[in-house]
Amino acid sequence: VLHLNPLVVIYPGLVCLLSADEATGYGPVFEEQPVETIYPEESPEAKIIMSCRARASPPVTYKWLKDDMEIELNAEGRHYSLVGGNLVISNPTRTEHVGKYSCLASNKYGTVISREASVQFGYLDLFSSEERESVYVKEGQGAVLLCAPPPHYPAELSFRWILNEFPTFISLDKRRFISQITGNLYISKVESSDSGNYSCIASSPSISKSVFSNYIPLVPLAERPVRKYPADLKVKFPDTTALVGQNITLECFALGNPVPEIRWKKLDGLLPPNHEVRMAGAHLNLYNVQFEDGGTYQCEAVNVRGKDYHTARVSVEAFPEWVEHISSTEKDLSSDYTMSCIPSGKPKPHIRWLKNGELLDRKEMRFSSLTFDDSGMYQCIAENRHGIIYANAELRVFACAPTFEHYPVKRVLAAKNGRVVIECRPKAAPKPTFSWSKDTELISNSTRVFIWEDGSLEILNVTRADEGRYTCFAENDRGKANSTGSLLVTDSTKITLAPSNSDVKVGENAWMQCAASHDTSLDITFIWSLDGRVIDLHKDSQHYERSLNGSSNGELLIKNAQLKHAGRYTCTAQTPIDNVTASAHLVVRGPPGAPGGVRVVNKTHKSVTLQWSRGADNHSPISKYTIQYRDSFSKDVWKNATTSPADVEGNEEMATVVDLFPWTEYEFRVIATNTLGTGEPSSPSHKDRTLEAIPVVAPSDVGGGGGTSRELTITWTPVQPQYYYGPNFGYIVAFKPEDEKHWSLVTVADPEAKRYVHKDASLPPSTKFNVKVKAFNRQGEGPFSLTAAIYSAQDAPSEAPKGVVARALSATDVIVSWLPLSQSNIDGYQVKYWRNHEDSEGGAQRLTVSGRENHTKLEGLRADSNYLIEVRGYNSAGYGPASQHLQIHTKKPPPSKAPLITGKKLKGNTINIAWEHVQPLANESSINGYKVLYRQQGQSSGTLYTTSKQFIDLPLHADGIYVVEVRAHSEGGDGAVAQIQLWILNSLLLMTILSKTIIVG
Repeated sequence: VLHLNPLVVIYPGLVCLLSADEATGYGPVFEEQPVETIYPEESPEAKIIMSCRARASPPVTYKWLKDDMEIELNAEGRHYSLVGGNLVISNPTRTEHVGKYSCLASNKYGTVISREASVQFGYLDLFSSEERESVYVKEGQGAVLLCAPPPHYPAELSFRWILNEFPTFISLDKRRFISQITGNLYISKVESSDSGNYSCIASSPSISKSVFSNYIPLVPLAERPVRKYPADLKVKFPDTTALVGQNITLECFALGNPVPEIRWKKLDGLLPPNHEVRMAGAHLNLYNVQFEDGGTYQCEAVNVRGKDYHTARVSVEAFPEWVEHISSTEKDLSSDYTMSCIPSGKPKPHIRWLKNGELLDRKEMRFSSLTFDDSGMYQCIAENRHGIIYANAELRVFACAPTFEHYPVKRVLAAKNGRVVIECRPKAAPKPTFSWSKDTELISNSTRVFIWEDGSLEILNVTRADEGRYTCFAENDRGKANSTGSLLVTDSTKITLAPSNSDVKVGENAWMQCAASHDTSLDITFIWSLDGRVIDLHKDSQHYERSLNGSSNGELLIKNAQLKHAGRYTCTAQTPIDNVTASAHLVVRGPPGAPGGVRVVNKTHKSVTLQWSRGADNHSPISKYTIQYRDSFSKDVWKNATTSPADVEGNEEMATVVDLFPWTEYEFRVIATNTLGTGEPSSPSHKDRTLEAIPVVAPSDVGGGGGTSRELTITWTPVQPQYYYGPNFGYIVAFKPEDEKHWSLVTVADPEAKRYVHKDASLPPSTKFNVKVKAFNRQGEGPFSLTAAIYSAQDAPSEAPKGVVARALSATDVIVSWLPLSQSNIDGYQVKYWRNHEDSEGGAQRLTVSGRENHTKLEGLRADSNYLIEVRGYNSAGYGPASQHLQIHTKKPPPSKAPLITGKKLKGNTINIAWEHVQPLANESSINGYKVLYRQQGQSSGTLYTTSKQFIDLPLHADGIYVVEVRAHSEGGDGAVAQIQLWILNSLLLMTILSKTIIVG
C-alpha cells in the first residue's frame, strides 16, 4: 500500500532506509534574520537592506511580509526587490516604508517565519533660530540653562555644552551638571568666571549627527557679600523600569551655596553591590541590574543651609527567555507527543504557535496519536511588552520495520560483581517488542537479569560465567531484526588505602591518602572532589598537588590550607568500566568569619547600642569582638570605638559604643578575634545619626578690632561641624565697653561665619571693649568663649598732608616729599598720580608708603608729560583728606640714537676708543656727556667712566674678550648704547677683523 504523505513513503515490512535526499533533507533553519533598522533621512546610500538567510535541503524560497501583508516584489513604483533572501528597499521614503517586516522561508518540509523587525527613519532637526534671552543670576545663586532639543528620532540623544566658541566644552564637576535626559545645563552656584555665551550640542548616535543651539548669554551679577542658599534639587530621576542585565543611570542634581553634596540610598535595603556613584554624585549607575535591585531609591542633597531629597521607584522586569523550548525530532506514527515550550520573563510572556508559518488556534501542542499530516515546521513564539523570541523545530512522523544499521549491539566490558547494561537501540516504528539470547539460550527476567522497556539488558552482580555473545531481537508489525554483541568480565576496582580525617590550622599543609587495586588490562585515574565539586588540579595548583608515586597511588597534598579548603574530600578511583570512592573530612581552623546583621537598636546623644549575629568561629572559640566606626568627617577611615564594657567578650552579641559626638551620622562594623587571629570585618551597619545635644564647644581665637571708622569688628575661629551637635547651628556674639556692666548680644545664624561687624555712628573710636562668643543650636546655647579685649576702630586721619613738593629726576622718574602729619594714628601715606590731560583720575596709579617715611620715588612715568600728584594719610579706619594737587613735568627723553664708534687703536698700554658726537632730536634732552662701561665678556659689572669728550683711553687688561659700551648721558637719562667687542691676545689688540658695533636701544 502506498502512503500518499509527500515526505515519507511506507511499504509493509520496509526497513528504515530512506533515499539519499530523504536521509539528508531537512526543513528551513534561519542563519540570519532581519534586525531593527533606523535609516537616516540624510543618508547618502539610498537603500535599506533587510537580511534573511536560511539553510535547508532542498534550498528554500523566500517571501517578505510588511505589517503582516505579503510584499509584491519588483512591482512598479514599490521600490522592493529580492537579492538572495535579503529584501532591498531602494530610494526609501518615510510615508511608504515605515513598518514591521518579516521573512518567510519555505521548502518541501515546511515554512518558518522570521522575527519581526521594524524600519524607522532617523532624523535630528536644527535648533530653533530664535534668539535666546540672556540669563541674569546673582553670584552664589544657581542657574539652569535650557537646551530645548529640536524634533528628532530615535529618542536617545547625548548632550554637551560649549562656552563662547567650539571646541571649548564645559567640564563637568561638583558645581556643573548636564542632564542626559533633558540636555539642560545646571550650575549649582554661579561664579563670576561663569560669564559667557553658552550653546547646547545635541548628538544622535543612531544617525551620527549633531546640531548646535543659538548662544545663551549668562550674566553673573556681583553681590557682596555672596549669600548662601539651601540645597534645592532641580534634577530628579523619575520612576524607572529596567530590564534584567541592563545598565541604568539615575540623575540627581541640586542648586545651592555652598555647593550641595549628593548622597544616595536605597530605602528598602542596601545599595546594590553593582552600583557606582559618578559625576561628583549626580549619577547613580546600576550595572547588570537584577530583580533584587528593584525598590525605592532616594537621593539627598545637603549643604550647611539645608537639605532636599527625592524618592522614586526602580522596577526590574525581564525580556522573554526560554526555560525550555522545542527542538527538531522524529516520532513514531500513532505515538503520543507533547511539544514543550516554557518561557520566563516579566511580565509573564504569552505564547503563540505557528505551523508552516500559519497561526494555530491552540495554547499547547499535544498529539495523542501522531499522523503523517502532523509533520512540518513548528514555531513557538513568546512575547511580552519588552520583546519577542522564537523557537523553531521540525517534526517528522515515520513508520518502518526495525533496523540495527545505525546502532548495532556493541562489545561491552563489565567489572566482576558490578552492574552492566547492554543497550539495544534499533530504529523502528511503531515501537518493537524485544527479546534476548545468550549464546544459544533465550534469556528471561530474573532477580539478577532484566530486559528494560526500551530493550536494554541489565545484569547485576556480574560473574565470569556471564561472559559470552548476547543477541537482541526486535519485532513490530512491519518486520523484525536482530544484532549480536559480546560481554567481557574484568576484575573490579577496590580502594586499598582510604583517606583519613585531618585537622590543620590555616596556612599548614594536609595530606589525603588514596590507593586502589584494579584490572591490569585497564587504565586507572584518580579524581578528587571537595563537597561534591571536582577539584581542578591544574587551575588550583597553588593549593593542590597530586602524588606521582605509581599509577595506583592517588595521594593529594593540600598546600597552605585556607578556610575555604575545609570539607569532605572524596577520592574516586575510576577505570573505563567501574569506579569506587572513599571520603574523609578536613577541618581547617582559623580566624573567625565576619559577624552579620550589625544594627543599631538604641541610641542617645553620645552612645549607641549595637546588636549583631555571630559569624563562623572556624573551629576556634571567639575570644573577643572589636567595634569600629566611621563618620562623615573621617571619610573612609575606620577607627576603633570605645565601648562599655571596655572589653567585649566572645560570647556577647550586643555592646554599647560610647564617647560619640551628638547629631553625627555613623556607620559601625564588628570584627571577631580568636586564638588563631582576627577575622574579616562585618558589613557596615546602616548609617544612623546620634541624638541632638546642646553645644559644648565654644569658638576659639576670639579677637578683632580695627576696621572702618565707627565700627567694632569681632572675629573668631568657627566651630568644626562635628561639634554642631544639632541643626540650626549659629553663634551669639556678646560685647560691651570695658567699664560698663551690660553686655550687648547679637545672633549670627551662619555656622561658617568668622566675624561680626557692629556699626554705630555713636561708637567712640579706639575704645577698649570686652567680647566673647558662644555657639547655639536647636537644643540650646553652649558656653561662652574666653573674654577677649579689643578696640573699636580708630578715626580716619582728619588732616591733609602739607608741603608737598616734587622734582623730576629723569624722563621717567620723579621724587615726591611732604611734611609728616602731626596725628599719632597714621599707618602710612598714599600717593596718587596721573597724567593731567591724557588720563582720568579714576585710572590713576597709587603707591603706599610707611607712616615712618615722608617721601617716595615714582618710576615708569611717561617722558615729557604733565602729571598731577596728591598725597593722603591712612590708617585701619580709612583714608584722610587729600593734599592739594601738585603738577610736575617729566623731562624730555634721552637721545634715541647711539654714538657711532669711529676709531679703535692701541696706544702703549692703553686702548683709544673714539666716536662721533650724538645730535639729539628736537623732542630729546640735550647731551651733558658720555658714559663708557668697560667690562669682561660674560660679566654684568665693570668699570664705568664719564667724559665730556668724544674719545677715551682705556687700560690694556690681561688676555681675554672685553666689551666696551658707549652711551650719551642727558638730564632725561641715558641714551641708546653702542657696543664693541675687543680681543686681547699677548697684549695685542685684535679688532680689525673681530670688532663690531652693536646698537642697543
